[in-house]
Amino acid sequence: MSVSPAPSTTPSVGASAPTQAELLDFVRRTAADAELISSLPLDPEGRTWVRLEGPGGSEAWLIGWPPGTGTGWHDHAESVGAFVTASGELKENSLAVRLPADGWKTLELTDGVDRERRLPAGKGRSFGQHHVHEVLNESTDEHAISVHAYYPPLPQIRRYSRTAQVLRLEHVERPEDWQ
Repeated sequence: MSVSPAPSTTPSVGASAPTQAELLDFVRRTAADAELISSLPLDPEGRTWVRLEGPGGSEAWLIGWPPGTGTGWHDHAESVGAFVTASGELKENSLAVRLPADGWKTLELTDGVDRERRLPAGKGRSFGQHHVHEVLNESTDEHAISVHAYYPPLPQIRRYSRTAQVLRLEHVERPEDWQ
């Protein structure tokens, strides 16, 4: 199966649910809370995280990234989200495609679907459903800290491997795997 670039659309989340813009506003305000950011325990070996109260029933996280760490390729299924770097710098690699929700294991990506963003402190982004990306702290000596919010709360995270233009679904995590 070949996947081409996705059209530029923003999914509707429902009237009472927080919008992508509201999630982005929340993570920006939270990332600017110096006391909260400095309270996150940092581990030199692995990512650390604390769950936060997000707006409108959303799920939110404060995450610490040691030098050289990343998420690997993944998506957040039906959830929309936003994240902002609070300190350090993160890099986001993403795919400008809409993947099928289910029923596949391997996809061949077409040229032109790769996107890259550098997100220094204070910068972030929102994203829609099925957004496939990886987030990295490429620094060799500095932790990064970020704030993330998702609505609805994450029902699952699908993990992928990528070799050149081939994306492969490796496994699906459920909330009990990371809480």
